[in-house]
Amino acid sequence: MEPIDLELEEGELELPAEPMHLNMGPSHPAMHGTVRIVLELSGETIVKADVQIGYLHRGFEKMCERGTWAQVFPYVDRLNYVSPMLNNVGYALAVEKMCGIQVPDRCQWYRMALGELARISDHLTCTGAMAMELGAFTPFLWFVKAREMVWDIMEEETGARLTHSFGRIGGMAAPPTRDFKELCRGALKQIIGIVEEGEKMLLKNRIFIDRLENVGIISGKDAVALSWTGPCLRASGVAYDVRKAHPYLKYDEVDFDVPIGKSGDTMDRFLVRLEEIRQSKRIIEQVLERMPDDGPVNVDDPRVILPEKRDVYTTIEATIQHFKLIMEGAKVPKGECYSYTEGGNGELGFYLVSDGSGTPYRVRIRPPCFPITSGLSKLITGNMLSDIVPTFGSLNMIGGECDH
Repeated sequence: MEPIDLELEEGELELPAEPMHLNMGPSHPAMHGTVRIVLELSGETIVKADVQIGYLHRGFEKMCERGTWAQVFPYVDRLNYVSPMLNNVGYALAVEKMCGIQVPDRCQWYRMALGELARISDHLTCTGAMAMELGAFTPFLWFVKAREMVWDIMEEETGARLTHSFGRIGGMAAPPTRDFKELCRGALKQIIGIVEEGEKMLLKNRIFIDRLENVGIISGKDAVALSWTGPCLRASGVAYDVRKAHPYLKYDEVDFDVPIGKSGDTMDRFLVRLEEIRQSKRIIEQVLERMPDDGPVNVDDPRVILPEKRDVYTTIEATIQHFKLIMEGAKVPKGECYSYTEGGNGELGFYLVSDGSGTPYRVRIRPPCFPITSGLSKLITGNMLSDIVPTFGSLNMIGGECDH
């Protein structure tokens, strides 16, 4: 009779064991918010994984349907709260699509610059936190230092470091500050230097490489089947980027590359985000060269844009315009539309329905995190328990966006 296990020594017998059930989350430090994973383990190997979301549900869509169209901006800030400016721009473009509005060129360039700064902030947070969860604390501190440089610029421009509420239907809340271009150029140079330092420390570390390579692999075909977009899809070799495939703003007028991975593992997702930081720097440099130093950032349309405060206090016409926009909201034409942009994690879509009033009839978000998180079970099943941390970190699940 052959032994049950060839690794057992003579005289030893392997006893049957029940699979172990383990709860990971929803308040685990590596869960990036609140996610619960119910695991079935054989030793340390994951046999089955049930990923459960919804612990951060705040009724985002229904809250949006109770105020005016303009009052949605503070809510979209709190979707992906790591790159809120991209949400501001995405929602503004959706409402402008319904209204048939095109903002001035200066506003389009300004939105691109702020959006790409927000993308850099998003990728620095994801890659830095992912490294920290594997024990690399120093690169995390460096990447957060670089992120602070982005937030300093955002605070200078919008008055807020994180939740800006700076977008407006038909433009932006204010034009670029006088020093905006110089601040960007100075910060970008330092940010890339910090990223390179972090790469030197991480990508020559055998422990870090072994924890990421050939872990959490997903093919391009499977990623597309799961409706993945963004860096996670591109890491699997699919070069889909909304900015290239369906250009908006002025993205068809700037040069940048779409980085892709080869094997679709956790290392590829890490490297793709670092390369996208460099591509965002390329885009911002071109934007700064081409953005006019003066000119309007808002459309000249009293139906959607608030008048100057000085005029509100001195003329009855501006007072009436201000009162109606604040109390009743801008009247968006009756109809529906779907508008999509490239968010920090992929395709960020807004499906809007208007009944012709100043309040949205329906606001539906297509969050990139939701389909990506739905693939987590597939990625970790068959791997080790410790592989959950880098794999989940590489997906960059943002609770507010996933649960909305």
